[in-house]
Amino acid sequence: MTTKVAFADVKTLVGADLGHSDWLEVTQERIDTFADATGDHQWIHVDPERAKDGPFGGTIAHGYLTLSLLLPLWGELLDVEGVTTKVNYGLNKVRFPAPVRAGSRVRVTGTLAQVDEVPGDGLQLTADVVAEIEGGGKPACVAQLVVRFYA
Repeated sequence: MTTKVAFADVKTLVGADLGHSDWLEVTQERIDTFADATGDHQWIHVDPERAKDGPFGGTIAHGYLTLSLLLPLWGELLDVEGVTTKVNYGLNKVRFPAPVRAGSRVRVTGTLAQVDEVPGDGLQLTADVVAEIEGGGKPACVAQLVVRFYA
């Protein structure tokens, strides 16, 4: 369920657990498309036959593919109403504790850690996010997402 909040009330959500997004399947097709877009065609990502004998027993998503999924999945957690512009400002600490095997499903959980005012009638939100792997023991990605919203 998406938490909806007015721009003026965002600070009231600091410390709030925003729940989780829907599950998203990370298909081999998505991995291959990411490889084409980035030029990273390492066999562990794009060669299912060779990867069967690799360290993970199959192909895995690029870490940066997993990272790129954070923002759209985060968007399922929080909808700030009354904004004209949303900007992906960056990331703080990022780690990839576990690989995402092709065919796995991931989702994001998040907590709003901090909200700061920025020039231009903006707010900078810092969120602690975790990309979970369905049935996995460790998360795929743990990061601190930084976004800016302008009214």
